[in-house]
Amino acid sequence: MKKIKIYTEYIKLDQLLKYANIAETGGHAKILIKNGQVKLNGEIVLQRGKKIKKGDIIELSDGESYIVE
Repeated sequence: MKKIKIYTEYIKLDQLLKYANIAETGGHAKILIKNGQVKLNGEIVLQRGKKIKKGDIIELSDGESYIVE
């Protein structure tokens, strides 16, 4: 599991995907989320603006997983 360090209370899901270089662009992040390829703490998330906090776990459909610190 890879670690993503954030320095604020929370970050929006689409911004996190760009920040961690999981998505190349904001549009790419939007497509990943819309297609149900992103899970937050085990549940598929379809909201781009979902607030991600420290301790959350992001999983991608390709098997990659990340913990937010």
